Amino acid sequence: MLYIALLRAVNLAGRNPVAMADLRGLLTRLGFAEPRSLLQSGNLVFRAGARSAPRLERLLETEAERRLAVKTDFFVRTAEEWNAVVAQNPFREEARRDPGHLVVFFLRHAPEPYAVESLQAAVTGTEVVRARGRHAYVVFPDGIGRSRLTSTLIERKLGTRGTGRNWNTVLRLGAHVKS
Repeated sequence: MLYIALLRAVNLAGRNPVAMADLRGLLTRLGFAEPRSLLQSGNLVFRAGARSAPRLERLLETEAERRLAVKTDFFVRTAEEWNAVVAQNPFREEARRDPGHLVVFFLRHAPEPYAVESLQAAVTGTEVVRARGRHAYVVFPDGIGRSRLTSTLIERKLGTRGTGRNWNTVLRLGAHVKS
């Protein structure tokens, strides 16, 4: 079975550094096949026997800390789940017009409806939020860097941890799961 693993907050501004070669080596030592990485921000594709995402996440988090001294969250999706993320995008026009300002947050747990409403109510700028299962789609029309809708606020309001990838990266990883 094909999986995608996203690491949260690695290699950002010198924080939590890890080489992609080391991560691929870790996956190989853990018995996973065909490990590949995309970009330097912790995007992995690999094959493994059928396992639940939470089980894989715990294993990868534990072993990355133990073997690589990297303490971070992993968010695992199957190829089928990844394809559903792309297919269920509620912002098709924004994805076509400005994919760098559309971000998908991959969440540990699906937020409760009241939590999504709380997040939407907290938006003070032009950002637009929609949630589908364990994914939140956010459009940042005026850019991400100046937005007050931060990852910290998103996690706090939704009541779950997450990591974001812009639409360009989501599509590039999607191409890896099709190859």
